[in-house]
Amino acid sequence: MSADARIGLIGLGTMGAALASNIAEKGFDIAVFNRTTQVTRDFAAEAGELAPRIHPTETLEAFVAAIAKPRAIILMVPAGAPVDDQIAALRPLLDADDLIVDCGNANFHDTNRRVAEATGPFLGVGVSGGEEGARHGPSIMGGGAPELWAQVEDIMLAISAKHEGVPCAALMGPAGAGHFVKMVHNGIEYADMQMIAEIYGILRDGHGMDPDAIGAVFEGWNAGALQSYLIEITGKVARARDVATGDPLLSVIVDAAGQKGTGRWTAIESQHLLTPIPAIEAAVVARNVSARREERARGEDVFGAAPQAFDTLDLDTLEAALIAGKILCYAQGFVMIAATCDVHGWDVDLPQVARIWREGCIIRSSMLDDMAAALADHPGENLMRTPHFADLLKAHHGALRQVVAAAALNGHPLPALSSGLAYFDAMRTARGTADMIQAQRDFFGLHGFEHVNGTSDQHGPWAGAQTASPKH
Repeated sequence: MSADARIGLIGLGTMGAALASNIAEKGFDIAVFNRTTQVTRDFAAEAGELAPRIHPTETLEAFVAAIAKPRAIILMVPAGAPVDDQIAALRPLLDADDLIVDCGNANFHDTNRRVAEATGPFLGVGVSGGEEGARHGPSIMGGGAPELWAQVEDIMLAISAKHEGVPCAALMGPAGAGHFVKMVHNGIEYADMQMIAEIYGILRDGHGMDPDAIGAVFEGWNAGALQSYLIEITGKVARARDVATGDPLLSVIVDAAGQKGTGRWTAIESQHLLTPIPAIEAAVVARNVSARREERARGEDVFGAAPQAFDTLDLDTLEAALIAGKILCYAQGFVMIAATCDVHGWDVDLPQVARIWREGCIIRSSMLDDMAAALADHPGENLMRTPHFADLLKAHHGALRQVVAAAALNGHPLPALSSGLAYFDAMRTARGTADMIQAQRDFFGLHGFEHVNGTSDQHGPWAGAQTASPKH
């Protein structure tokens, strides 16, 4: 087989097949390989007008031989050990300057390790947008050496989503920076989706609205400040009907949310970074709680159903609360990216992150234009304190407060929205209550505390007594 392909791709699952088709459609010849040969054959047979640019192969040796040198090979295989196994199988067949590009949902720690251990060029690239994005234009977050990114930059820019003609693809930083940014994107996605679901619950169980009416509400909101992909599809989902029964689709979907781990990784990593992202953490917890269906049913048997009907909140208040919640969860995500830059010595351009999220990805939103501008104009500042978003929060946090309070009084669980509100209040309280915690720690463990006069390692009057337990 002649080496006609500009690039190769391994892994023709949903995302891999869509990405390969996107690459071919943009004018690049691509060699493809899948462990199950029939998958490769089926993909090639269904390629239609793209077939001349797609080079199906049935062995790794034939796959490698089909790619022009220096080779670039995209991996679209499941995260974890399968990536390491595929790299181990490939490397003996490659030249020293052949590039492997992991475009899967890798944990950024794995990407850091793979870059450090690599026996050849390696990039870790986050790709967001689901199947539709992969096929027609995703948001792409690169991680690795600039000279390696340059080898595939033309392809990445070509296949990415475009916002007013500007590609939503860029190099975020070295090593695992691209996969880290993608991970935080997914964490924000969890929180955004959870907040929308919480407002949906108030409309359904509080206001007693039917799915069509709820769909109309979200369609209206999508024409305003909340305009985003997630709000748009929420309106469509609410209006959808089950093909088999004709019932509203939402009424036949089991209320247990799945997850692939990236939101959980975000929550775990935030603890290592000592960076608060309570809205994102609450969204992860909410998915875990949703899976406990039998326990929730037993709880309802013991305590009665929680959500009660109430009509004290108008639609404008609910919309304003969702605006405030959205700002707070995005702000937490950007702070987390900045924190990991300090730890790993990366220099991720936060305004650039906001810009490449404007199209192609799941959290694309009209707000991201203003977020990019705010982060550029006020480097190092928490997004919620930048003038534009501070004004929005001043205007809307009262609505968020009303929604959280009314929901609590009427038994509606709002873990993400209430966590966002608690974060907002904590972050605008100059003197909180941790003085009590420090005094308690010193009392039982002689851990010491810092005095307001600036001296450290101070102790309370109990230090000389025999009441203090040993340090632990």
